[in-house]
Amino acid sequence: MSEVRRLAVLAAALLTACASPGNLAPRSGGVSDPNTLAAGQSLAGTARQGAWPAANWWQAFGDPQLDTLVGEALAGNPDLRLAQARLDAARAQAGAAEAATLPRLVSEANASRQRFSEHDLVPPPYAGSVQSTGRAALDFSWELDFWGKNRSALAAALSRQAAAGAEQAGARLLLASAMAHSYVEFARLLEQREHLNTALALRQDSERLTKLRVGAGLELEAEARQAGASVAQLRAELAALEAAEALVRHQLAALAGAGPDRGLALQRPTLRTAKALALPSELPAELVARRPEVAAARLRVEAALGATGAARAAFYPNVNLAAFVGAQSLGLQKLFLAGSQVAGVSPAISLPIFDGGQLRAALAGRQAEFDAAVAEYDAAVLAAVRDVSDQVALWRGVDQQAHAQDQALAQTRSAWELVRRREGAGLVTRLVVINAELRLLEQRRAQSDLAARRLDVAVQLNRALGGGFAPSL
Repeated sequence: MSEVRRLAVLAAALLTACASPGNLAPRSGGVSDPNTLAAGQSLAGTARQGAWPAANWWQAFGDPQLDTLVGEALAGNPDLRLAQARLDAARAQAGAAEAATLPRLVSEANASRQRFSEHDLVPPPYAGSVQSTGRAALDFSWELDFWGKNRSALAAALSRQAAAGAEQAGARLLLASAMAHSYVEFARLLEQREHLNTALALRQDSERLTKLRVGAGLELEAEARQAGASVAQLRAELAALEAAEALVRHQLAALAGAGPDRGLALQRPTLRTAKALALPSELPAELVARRPEVAAARLRVEAALGATGAARAAFYPNVNLAAFVGAQSLGLQKLFLAGSQVAGVSPAISLPIFDGGQLRAALAGRQAEFDAAVAEYDAAVLAAVRDVSDQVALWRGVDQQAHAQDQALAQTRSAWELVRRREGAGLVTRLVVINAELRLLEQRRAQSDLAARRLDVAVQLNRALGGGFAPSL
């Protein structure tokens, strides 16, 4: 019987006595179809001819200073360096997994000097003597992956690498979104500070006129005190707003990976008004590929599936082929003589028969990880669809508020103009005009807040739609 036939017979015998995975199976049948998440009614009435966000979506706000800040953040933020390190680690693991599928060839040379036992395999006259030995050879080894264990492990490692890449893209998106959100807040605070300074000047003018009227006996002292309280309250609001502005400057600097002095150099933003809402028509089916964290979750499912396949393949025979060729001698002076050549081939097969349940436990663990990855993916899809729906609802709410606020501002401006004309005719005092102007200023402050909210919802909608992420796999 040839060696190959003997090996085949041995493999067949081992297969009849091998450890078995039995009926172990994942609890989950696989990931859910995102199209089952009905969102048509929630998104109804919204324009559906919009494009997916571009990779540099923040440039649509037309503010060069924001573009610079986002660029600095994406270049120097520590969180992104951490994400890059994780991606590099995943690439290294994928490289190691790929190496396990390939043959190995090692060049080895060694020499030793030893005393040979008088009662071992070495015959006289070398038995009991001290001799030198040497070996120089090429050693070849290859695990014949008949059952796909190494291929499954490689597929899992490649999926983890792709998932790490998606997570890095997600970190970039969150960082750019956080920068744009804080920048919108910075713009809002600066505009509100201007409004408050104008209101403070008006209140101080009102306090001055009230004191004059009190001195002339036209007003009670209580009116002067009330006017002074209004001035003090505005100064307190202004101080709180300036503190908030300082904090936002610090936050912008930190997001850019710089010290707080970077925030002091920021100029007044010049943000462009957010465009009308328009969504891509492929929602929610395409959303799973456009959101980095959803794509990463899907790749984690694929990685868990590969790891499960590798764990299941561990129940089957492991076949290795080894060979060597070179020279070996007793006595270094003979190492390179013609008769010192050596060569050999040594196929080997191993199969677990009884391992105390270790392989079954490993497979059960990989299947549990697969179930967890599926659950995390389903949750990520659900959260993504909800996120988009939330941002659409917020946009609609801001639109309705802005429409009502425009009407309120127009009415208040009309009333202020009437009061000014009456002042010109000598029918009302300057105090009445100041009070009308303060009411107009309050409406303008409310309008500024709504404009900032609209910009922020635009930022969050770009984030919810994936921020231009394009999966590599």
